[in-house]
Amino acid sequence: MNWTRPADLRAQVQKLWDKGELLAAGEAAFPRRLALKGPSSDELAQRFDSVRAWIAELQAMPHCRIELRQVAHRVLGANAVPHTAWVDSLDSALAWIGKRREAERYRALCAATAARRPALLPWLARRPLRALELAGAWPQLLDVVDWACAHPRCGLYLRQIDIPGVHSKFIEGHRGTLGELLEMVLPAEAIKTEATGAGQFNLRYGFRDKPARIRFRVLDDALAILPGTRQADVTLDAASFAALAPPARQVFITENEINFLAFPPAPGSLVVFGAGYGWDALAQARWLERCALRYWGDIDTHGFAILDQLRGRFPHAASLLMDRATLLAHQGAWGTEADQVRHDLPRLDAAERMLYDDLRDNRIQPGLRLEQERIAYAWLERTLRG
Repeated sequence: MNWTRPADLRAQVQKLWDKGELLAAGEAAFPRRLALKGPSSDELAQRFDSVRAWIAELQAMPHCRIELRQVAHRVLGANAVPHTAWVDSLDSALAWIGKRREAERYRALCAATAARRPALLPWLARRPLRALELAGAWPQLLDVVDWACAHPRCGLYLRQIDIPGVHSKFIEGHRGTLGELLEMVLPAEAIKTEATGAGQFNLRYGFRDKPARIRFRVLDDALAILPGTRQADVTLDAASFAALAPPARQVFITENEINFLAFPPAPGSLVVFGAGYGWDALAQARWLERCALRYWGDIDTHGFAILDQLRGRFPHAASLLMDRATLLAHQGAWGTEADQVRHDLPRLDAAERMLYDDLRDNRIQPGLRLEQERIAYAWLERTLRG
């Protein structure tokens, strides 16, 4: 039998809670009709005792009102059968699924917000269950919002901000929610709209970012950056690296630290320890535009996607050891890439695009990946010698 049971009716109310509708709509959503399916005319005759037990079961339910209708049957005569099910009030719905306490907590959050930041009430209505998850942190979130409104685009590091009872790590840990709240209360001139995503939180709302750092090695002693050092491993903030402008002819970028540390000497060259996706810091060094730039990443879809992104900053960048010959020569070192890139990469050259297409379409082997650190060191040396 597929007749609606009491558990099915309760599950419908639970679903309304899980979707946030009970808290968002409140009393305005009631009385609420629930979906109810009962016996057919044939089932009424063939399973009359089961129908009577089903009716009694429904009528015994708390918090739910069952409306009956008279059904005339040619054999059984007129019988009152459940026709519709109703929950008449928000309180009945909450009691039925055991959520009265949570609803009280939500109402308290709304009251506190109405008193301090009424502009945030639409967020609570839109995200009621998320608000409940954050109930313990809500006063601190309002404190941060108040502080940001009083100090727009303050130019401070997050850990410089002094709000009683709010640790700087709290702000870092709640950037997603704070971003949504600040969008609703800050004036337009206090938001840098071109800065998007969680990684751009500080820039978007006027906090100071820790300086990006670039790590590099000099591969030619004639280019020594520091006196008395040979092939030093140096880390500079992005602005200092941009101002460096060494007389280098060639710059390599590699994503693997051991490859970076073991990269062999090369005339007039530097090697930079890459940063994966994102090239904003390196892009500040405009002197790289006059250098031959060679990127060495994994031979997989993400490796080519990073190369494509790098060319968005430096169109002249070439790839290194990201070719079919290198891939086929290291078949014993092949691995698997779990989550492949699928979109087109318009900045690849013809040979790179053909290999990328073979990888993303799994023509050689499903999820094929050759990590850069698996490439033989002798193969690297031979390639650099030309």
